[in-house]
Amino acid sequence: MTTQHHKLHAAIIMDGNGRWATQRGLPRVAGHRAGAAALRRTVEAAPSYGIGTLTVYAFSADNWRRPPDEVGALMRLFHNYLRKEQERCIREGVRLSVIGRRDRLPRILLPAIEEAEAATARGSVLHLRIAVDYSSRDEILRAARQPGAIDSRDAFASALGATDVDLVIRTANERRLSDFLLWECAYAEFVFTPRLWPDFNTGDLAAAVEEFHGRERKFGALPTAATA
Repeated sequence: MTTQHHKLHAAIIMDGNGRWATQRGLPRVAGHRAGAAALRRTVEAAPSYGIGTLTVYAFSADNWRRPPDEVGALMRLFHNYLRKEQERCIREGVRLSVIGRRDRLPRILLPAIEEAEAATARGSVLHLRIAVDYSSRDEILRAARQPGAIDSRDAFASALGATDVDLVIRTANERRLSDFLLWECAYAEFVFTPRLWPDFNTGDLAAAVEEFHGRERKFGALPTAATA
């Protein structure tokens, strides 16, 4: 792994839970449970690969269109994840935040979210941000409607609560952003993998970070050699 002073902001679109379960003749919820285990592995490994912030797409605003039974199972799984992982996060220095709307979430989730955020607030090893009922377009609209003049990119980013993403990983061979961190990913590098999310492992994470470090990020400027 390349040594890196700047801690990376990595974002992961976790795709393939349902396909993973279907391939094994299992109910889709089994795939989501396996996906939660993959997230645990990834969170544990992320700091060793220079990742300081990890934002994961757990449930989009459009996912409410899924069958009610599956949505209910996902919400219960999220609640269990918060309860089970809180102590681990504290122990490993992980700060946990939830981004997205909260007014449509089951009421039982709200105290669990608030408790986990408060209990892990001092974590400095990794900031884990879980996007639930999240829509980047909606977040941009919310920021744009805030009172007061927003006359610069920095001011808008502040209103949005946004930090630039360095690396986006999307699993299951899907190749789109799906309304995820649109502003934040303006200059992100993308790594796509055919690996279904429940099978994603530390080797996959290491390979994605290595690929990232092998790219030259110009941010619209000329390569360094061309300006020398």
